[in-house]
Amino acid sequence: MTKLTPSIEDLIKESKATGQPAAGPLTTDRLSEKMKQIDIKEQERLTRNRAQELGLNYVSLRGYPISPETIATITEVEARDNKAIVFFENGRRLRLGIVDPELPTLQGMVSKLAQKYHGGVDLYLISQDSFEHALKNYERVVKIKQVTSDLQISQADIVRYQNEITDFPTLDRKIKIASITDIFTIILASAINAGASDIHIEAEEKQIKVRFRVDGLLFDVATMEKNQWPKVISRIKLMARLKLNVTTMPQDGRITVATGDDKIDIRVSTLPTAYGESVVMRLLRSSATGLKFDDLGIRGRAYDWLKREIDRPNGMIITTGPTGSGKTTTLYAILNLLNRPDAKIVTLEDPIEYKLAGISQSQIDVSRDYTFAKGLRAILRQDPDIVMVGEIRDSETAEIAIQAALTGHLVLSTIHTNSAAGTIPRFIALDAKPFLLAPALNSVMAQRLVRRICPNCKIEYQPNETEMEKIKKIISEIPANSGYEVDSGKVKFYKGQGCPKCQKLGMKGRVGLYEIMTMNPELEKSILSGNVSENELQDLAMKHGMITMVQDGILKAIDGITTIEEVFRVAE
Repeated sequence: MTKLTPSIEDLIKESKATGQPAAGPLTTDRLSEKMKQIDIKEQERLTRNRAQELGLNYVSLRGYPISPETIATITEVEARDNKAIVFFENGRRLRLGIVDPELPTLQGMVSKLAQKYHGGVDLYLISQDSFEHALKNYERVVKIKQVTSDLQISQADIVRYQNEITDFPTLDRKIKIASITDIFTIILASAINAGASDIHIEAEEKQIKVRFRVDGLLFDVATMEKNQWPKVISRIKLMARLKLNVTTMPQDGRITVATGDDKIDIRVSTLPTAYGESVVMRLLRSSATGLKFDDLGIRGRAYDWLKREIDRPNGMIITTGPTGSGKTTTLYAILNLLNRPDAKIVTLEDPIEYKLAGISQSQIDVSRDYTFAKGLRAILRQDPDIVMVGEIRDSETAEIAIQAALTGHLVLSTIHTNSAAGTIPRFIALDAKPFLLAPALNSVMAQRLVRRICPNCKIEYQPNETEMEKIKKIISEIPANSGYEVDSGKVKFYKGQGCPKCQKLGMKGRVGLYEIMTMNPELEKSILSGNVSENELQDLAMKHGMITMVQDGILKAIDGITTIEEVFRVAE
C-alpha cells in the first residue's frame, strides 16, 4: 500500500540527504513546518474529494484575495457560528465557502443570503485550514467598522433636530453653521419632520442645493458651500456602503435608520453630473404598510362597488395612472385588507417597496432574465389565491394575468393609462383577446394624488368667477345615479394659510382622486365588440353612475379636504 503521509524518520532521512544538520533547533523547526504543509495538502485533497461526492464546487482560500467589504457581507460571529466565509461578491451574486454543509444553522443563513441576492448564491466547500486563514481578513474589517460606527444616527439627535428646525429657512441657517458630521443628520431629521418622500442634493456650478419632495412637489430647502460637498457625499456613501473612489459612474445603495417604533429604509442613488455627483435619497417608512383601505379617500357608491369586487374570489382589479399617482399604495392597502390566514398571497414587484407580513413577495431581476411574465408563470405554480403583479407592461404578462383571473385567482395589477376607460384599449393594444378580457375584469380604477389642506390653518375663501363657472359645469355633469347631490349655488371652498405644522405651505399630506369603473353587462358587451373607443366606454361607465377624477376632486374640495387649484393642477 502506498503511504500518503511520510513518517518523521522519512523526513529526517530527507534532511540528511539534502545536507541539513540532523539535530538542533533549525531541524526541529523545519520538520514542524514540513509536517504542517503536508497536513494542509492532505486537508485540501480530502476536501476536494468530498466536494466531488457532494456535488459542490471546491476552492482553497489560501492566497485568495478577499476585500474587507466582501468578507463583511456576514459578520465574524455569523462566519464562526456557521463555519462560512463570503469570498466573492459583486452586488448581484456571491460565493460562500463552507466547511460543514450539515451544520443545522447554516441553512438559515444561506436562505437569508439567497433572498437578498435573489438566489444568486454559489456554495463552495473549503477546508478548515482555508476557513481559519480567511478569518484573518476580518482584522481589516474592524477599522472600517470603527469609521462606520461613528456615522450612525441616534434617535436622540433626530428628535433634537426635529424640535429645533420647524421650517425650511431655519434648516438653511442650521446647515450653514453645522459641522460636516451633523449635516446629514440635520437634513434627514428635517425631511422626516416635513413628511418628505425624497431628498435631492444636487451639485450646481456655485453651490450645492438641497431639495425635499413633499406631497409630490419639490421644494428648495437649503444650500451648501461647494467645498463642503466632497465630505458630505463621502459620509453618505460610507453609510450606504458605496465605493468612495467611484465618482464617474452611478451607484445605488441603502441606509436603514430606526426612529422610535418606526424604521426608515433609505434608498440612495448617486449620479455623476457636470458639476459633480448628485444624490437622491428615497425615504420608505415601514409604517406606510399599515395603510388602511378606508384611508385611501374612496367614498360613496364607488367605495361599495370596489369593496364588492375585492371580496370576489377571482377576476382582475387594475389600478392605472402615471408614475407617482399612488398606484402601489392602493394595491398595498387592498392587500392589507385581503391578508388573512386562509389566503395564500404572492406578489411580483419591481422593486419590493415595503415588506408585508404573511405575504410571499418576489422581486423581478431583468439582468437574470427574471421578468414579470416568467415570474407570474412561476407564481401560478405556487397555488396562490391572490396574486399581485407590479405592472402589466407586455403582451405575455397581460395574457397570463387574464388567464389567471379566469382560472380562479384574484389578480391585482397596474397599467399605465390616463383614465379608467383607457385601460381597455391599452389591453387590446397588448394583444389581449376581448372575449377573454371582458369576463376577466372586475374593476378598473384611475387615480391621482392631491395635497390635503392643513387642518391647523384652514380658512374659507371664494374662487374667482372663471373658476366658479368651470366648477358649476363639472358639478352639472355628475351622474344623477352616482349617489351625490350638489347644489352649485351653495358650495364653499377652503385653503390653508400656512403655519409651522405644515412648514408654512398650507398643505399637509395627500389623498387620492379616483374614478372607478366596474363591469356591467353593457360594458362587457361593448368590450366584446373589440373596436370600442375610450370616450364611448367612459360615457357608458358614467351612465351607470361612475364619477370622474375631476368630479371626485371637486366634491373633496367642497368638503374642505383639498383646494380647487390642486384639483385642476392634478386632474385636468
